[in-house]
Amino acid sequence: MPLRLLGPALALAVSLTGPSLAAADETAMLPVVKLAPVDLSDAELRRVFFGKVVARETVNLAFQVGGQIVQFPVEEGASVAGGSVVAQMDMEPFELALEQAQANRAQAERTVSRYEQLAGTSVAEANLEDARTAVTLNDIAVRNAKRDLDHAALHAPFDAIVAARMMPNFSTVSAGTPVVRLHDMSELRVEIDVPETLFQRAGRDPNVTFVARFPASTQSYPMQIREYNAETAEIGQTYTITLGSDLPQEFVPLPGASVEVSAILQLGGQSIEVPNSAIAIGNDNQTYVMVFEPTGAGQGKVIRTPVEIIPTDRGKVAVKEGLSEGQEIVVSGANQLEDGTEVRRFTGFGN
Repeated sequence: MPLRLLGPALALAVSLTGPSLAAADETAMLPVVKLAPVDLSDAELRRVFFGKVVARETVNLAFQVGGQIVQFPVEEGASVAGGSVVAQMDMEPFELALEQAQANRAQAERTVSRYEQLAGTSVAEANLEDARTAVTLNDIAVRNAKRDLDHAALHAPFDAIVAARMMPNFSTVSAGTPVVRLHDMSELRVEIDVPETLFQRAGRDPNVTFVARFPASTQSYPMQIREYNAETAEIGQTYTITLGSDLPQEFVPLPGASVEVSAILQLGGQSIEVPNSAIAIGNDNQTYVMVFEPTGAGQGKVIRTPVEIIPTDRGKVAVKEGLSEGQEIVVSGANQLEDGTEVRRFTGFGN
């Protein structure tokens, strides 16, 4: 291009790109705000209680006979199947006692047979009756020996978790001494203390439901009332309620584990809830939010909108008046914006 034409061409390029660059710079200078849509949800009241996991049933197993433990195959924290052997004594003394009782019974039966053959001769009727009584007593002795032999082994009464081994292996224990503690964890059970007003409605009002959450999981688990203690606690005038549900699939909660239980009362109808951070308070103590009104692609202006709110205990507030479904609001930093401020929508950190 001839040099005499280069100057006018550059001037034309600058005149064409200047306004667009200025507009881009102006847009880039607008405040960036994070927005959230206003949605309707079921109107409800919610209270949170902190409880603990409990076993459906806890038993201390003990031998009904005395002897030496020679087998103790279970470990603390392990799962055992119902009917499996938990501990076993040395069986030989019980087997010998059974053999002795069976031999004594056989001897007594032979005596009765011999006396019956001699009945009416030199054998008195009293001797025959005594022999028959001996057979009966030896029958009882055999039954007791069999019972002792059966009780020389402890079996799990249900599918359980071994909570504690209360005696070491090879210990000699007497009858009734607890040997092992088992937890029945076939169902998730949770205990919470609730005030009298909730206690009176729980289980009777279908609009009252319970949901549990664990620190180790993001899942929520619907719970149902299983039982309750009809006596109040000494402090606080609260009642203990036991809730239950199916066991979680992803983990097994152990007795004593902490749990957060939400008691939810459905009020009927729908309500609007927004994050606490979206609420600002003006100099006139009026609560308000900043409603976003789009004016172009990715940008718009914010309108100060007074709202009437009701606090909740789950990080949000319920809006009674001032908002409607489908609007978008600024979720944080509303108090830093003025009514009518031009803003850009936050779409990511590359924005």
